[in-house]
Amino acid sequence: MRKKNIIGTASLVFIGIVFGAILVSGFGWVRPSYGDVKIGANKPPVEQLNADAAAFNNAFVQVAEKVTPSIVQITVLSSVKKDERNNPYHFFFKMPFGNEMPQEREGGGSGIIISEDGFILTNNHVIENAKQVTVTLHDKRVLEATVIGTDPLTDLGVIKIDAQGLPAAYLGNSEELKVGQWVMAIGNPLSLSSTVTAGIISAKSRKININNDQYAVEDFIQTDAAINPGNSGGALVDLNGAVIGVNSAIATNGMTQSYIGYGFAIPVNLAKSVANDLIANGKISRGYIGVSIEEVNAATAKAMGLDEPRGVIIQAIVEGGSAAQADIKKGDIILKIDEKEINQPNELQSYVASKRAGTVVKLALFRDGKSIERNITLKARDNDDTKTIVASDKMKKGKDLDAKEISLDKVGMTVRNMSDDEKEQYNVKSGVMVSDVKNYGKAFQQRLFTGAVIVSADRKDINTVSELQAILESKKGKAVLLNVVDNQGNSRLVGLEIPQ
Repeated sequence: MRKKNIIGTASLVFIGIVFGAILVSGFGWVRPSYGDVKIGANKPPVEQLNADAAAFNNAFVQVAEKVTPSIVQITVLSSVKKDERNNPYHFFFKMPFGNEMPQEREGGGSGIIISEDGFILTNNHVIENAKQVTVTLHDKRVLEATVIGTDPLTDLGVIKIDAQGLPAAYLGNSEELKVGQWVMAIGNPLSLSSTVTAGIISAKSRKININNDQYAVEDFIQTDAAINPGNSGGALVDLNGAVIGVNSAIATNGMTQSYIGYGFAIPVNLAKSVANDLIANGKISRGYIGVSIEEVNAATAKAMGLDEPRGVIIQAIVEGGSAAQADIKKGDIILKIDEKEINQPNELQSYVASKRAGTVVKLALFRDGKSIERNITLKARDNDDTKTIVASDKMKKGKDLDAKEISLDKVGMTVRNMSDDEKEQYNVKSGVMVSDVKNYGKAFQQRLFTGAVIVSADRKDINTVSELQAILESKKGKAVLLNVVDNQGNSRLVGLEIPQ
């Protein structure tokens, strides 16, 4: 009997030990209550950021806190024109549903407070055709605004609200920007107020052909900080909180009309100049050099005797303009303006656009293998300072036409002699006509086209295709400078490389 009791007790102890092991083993046969579940680790993977990482993170936080109060939301009631669908900026407004365009439309964007007494910088396309402009401040106040002035050529505008003691933004220096530096975009995208995004400067001096006016100024800062409809007129700022650009355009697929990787901002130096003029005069007093210019590519540099492709080449001089009165010639290459290097037409255009008429600028030029300097006084543009020569699309062939035609296979084009009637219609005294251009050849790469007239080659007038052929043969392995005219009377210099 006693032996049985000992065995029974031992069995109970064994069973208890086994059951206890099951409870702590995690077989899942016994589930703890919700109150007993412990979620999350005891400490973060990195308990404390190192000083550099913490400072970098805090820079974004501080800029957002300091600059956001200087950015406003703009609501616009505007008139709608019949050709509104052709407006390249229309996607920055909230579009209505349906196919019919109403007589009025409510849209909006963002703005930057630039003075304590209520001047606000924004985009022209945000306030264009505005009948009523309303501004919502960061502190939720809503105020009516007056349009002070707009400048469609730079897509900038200034409005004014009746208020005092506003947090004006600090406007920096866009000339000091570097590709790769961090920036933040602050605005009101998609009607979401006070939105901050971050990225880097992806490129500078971008021309994106969003404004069809021939005098439009496009010298955009490109960034991958997310910019969407409603960001227009908002600020692009650096990590010091300085405004370095005015957000203006986005790369879009045309369907969603939303951000797909890149946005574009107007450099603040240009914006400051435009804002000052608009506030002082209600309009722009912009100076012009009076030249038509083009980028210098490798072939043109080679033909001109320049050591490398740099600067912009003057293709035409505006009669009566500043350049015409300052010993500036067609074929001169502008290397610098006021010690600022120039390598793209829009870089020169943007710099000059920031100067008023009457300002004197210094040009560093390359002419006939030599470097020279010229001081030039900028003049205001006269609306009728350009002349267009209109010619028939279908050119007449006179009886005196020499039908001789030569195929210049090495450069990928065919040229023929011209009739007297054709020369008269093109308003040229000499030249041969390009009758065919092969895709992807040397001529094609230099944007020569069927119907263009080659007036001169290697600075010599051309009267027959044989003369042109002889000059090209003498330039094998080099490059030749061509003077080309289109049927609108526009003239440009083209460097054409001639293979061996």
